[in-house]
Amino acid sequence: MDLIKDFRDKKLILGLSEAIKKASKTPINIMEICGGHTHSIMKFGLPNLVGENINFVHGPGCPVCVMPRTRIDEAIALASLDGVIFCTLADMLRVPGSTTSLQKLRADGADIRALYSPLDAIKIALENPDKNVIFFAIGFETTTPMSAVLVDKAIKLGLKNLFFHINHVTVPAPVEAILQDKEAKIDAFLGPSHVSVITGSKIYENIATKYKKPIAVSGFEPLDIMAGVLNLVTQFENGTHEVYNEYDRVVKADGNKTALNLIDKYFEICDFSWRGLGEIPKSGMKLKAEFAEFDARVKFAEILQNLESKGENRACICGEILRGKAKPYDCKVFGKVCTPQNPIGSCMVSSEGACAAYFKYARNS
Repeated sequence: MDLIKDFRDKKLILGLSEAIKKASKTPINIMEICGGHTHSIMKFGLPNLVGENINFVHGPGCPVCVMPRTRIDEAIALASLDGVIFCTLADMLRVPGSTTSLQKLRADGADIRALYSPLDAIKIALENPDKNVIFFAIGFETTTPMSAVLVDKAIKLGLKNLFFHINHVTVPAPVEAILQDKEAKIDAFLGPSHVSVITGSKIYENIATKYKKPIAVSGFEPLDIMAGVLNLVTQFENGTHEVYNEYDRVVKADGNKTALNLIDKYFEICDFSWRGLGEIPKSGMKLKAEFAEFDARVKFAEILQNLESKGENRACICGEILRGKAKPYDCKVFGKVCTPQNPIGSCMVSSEGACAAYFKYARNS
């Protein structure tokens, strides 16, 4: 509550708080799909503002968190090769693999670089023509267009030493996988904002209709989230299940056609194995066969095909958290053995992870 005292929208937020409490007559489980929403909810103490009937459930919308150990081990194997410069985003460096992490491997001398901008991979490849540069691409539909831009630029520049390990995933598929779980207790969803800028809000209509669940696409500001929650509560109480675009100042129904066309040009849908969710059909993306010369999983297939990954740490319940079946407080090692400085699981590593949010904002509450 104190964290929003300087917001110009304080009166509006408090007004929404009262409206939500008044409209909410029965308990409702609202899953915020995006890790950015999780952090805003915890940072601004929104659970204290929405009333006791609202239960926020954390979803699989953290790209680092959902990366399976097999993919981390592939990254480590590639980064260990002589003559390789391995590039990825900073959070990936600390995710534990079966035996080590990219961060530890870098400390041992491997050339592993955390990029501020993915476009830096182009510059690195141009400056190091005698090295194989591998970009480990992650993210939902928000970041997929940037990877498509990189491929496009690599082709136009005639680069022969830049390769892509594509780990892009989509939002609708894991949401459906969660809803198909008979143990799932999700009544409504806060839809991701940045993803929806690319995909558009229409992409969720089938889920809302098929599973009879209201969905509110919301921005990250407290006012946005509270407005989204009010809509979900109202729909839930009225028995409706529509897609509400609270973030219509940025998100359009059909999304960003230019970005979507670029994605379609270079990528195709594939099955993908998710941490905590298992393999989900048609939930990931990969380079089209015609661009296989840039695909690190094709170029280094002999290195990757015989890799064996160990199971996840049994003490970590990150998988349960990503499925909405547990919260960080339910983990016995949360805040004790598992901390941001010594993460056991990916939900504590990532800046968008639920465990990181609880540790930073609600550990002592």
